[in-house]
Amino acid sequence: MGGPLLNRSRYIFSMAAVSAVALTTQLPGAAAQNGAQPPDTIAARVLGCAPCHGKEGEGTQDVYFPRLAGKPAGYLFNQLEAFRVGRRKYPPMNYLLEFQRPDYLRTMAEYFAGLRPPLPEPEPSVVSADLLKHGETLVTRGDYQRNIPACTSCHGQSLTGIEPGIPGLVGLRSKYISAQIGAFRYGTRSAPEPDCMQLVAARLTEQDVTAVAAWLASRPAPANLSPAAKGSYALPFACGSEPQ
Repeated sequence: MGGPLLNRSRYIFSMAAVSAVALTTQLPGAAAQNGAQPPDTIAARVLGCAPCHGKEGEGTQDVYFPRLAGKPAGYLFNQLEAFRVGRRKYPPMNYLLEFQRPDYLRTMAEYFAGLRPPLPEPEPSVVSADLLKHGETLVTRGDYQRNIPACTSCHGQSLTGIEPGIPGLVGLRSKYISAQIGAFRYGTRSAPEPDCMQLVAARLTEQDVTAVAAWLASRPAPANLSPAAKGSYALPFACGSEPQ
């Protein structure tokens, strides 16, 4: 018994164990062998996140592990806290964060929010031109007959997010985007009430999700990767993760 899925799960849990040590203790190195103390900085500590999220939070070749760099600190903290308390469920992350202090999670969030590594190259689209155009329409204009707002109305015109709690969508892969929209649609991922993403995702069809994910993943990097300033846009409805 076993196979690739079991082996991948074992790998992820082993990396989670290593990461847990890195996040909470000083890291050994050549300096320690010479009798000097290794640097005890947040940059050194969060190297425990690098196997899954990249050395600078830029993401890795595994499309299901998202980019962290440059997302608003409030959003990153909300996600870390959601994993810590079990509102968002992914066993390796729940294991890593269960005993971390909220103030430490906020420090981690602020560190990754300040990084600006380049985005990956746009993902080549494998969907039809018509479906890609449908995705562009939903992202940029929405579908008000179905009460679906444009993604840009919440995530910013450049799709880099809005301070302090709305994430950017550029630089993410289509499979990750599809998985997260699906998690909101089926209630396996949630945010503080009113859960606006869950409400919007529930109105999307499978075809909508495929189209949106494909178009977003095909976008080139904007000139400025920073999130828009707080108050730059008026949200189309109340959202618990971004209180007015």
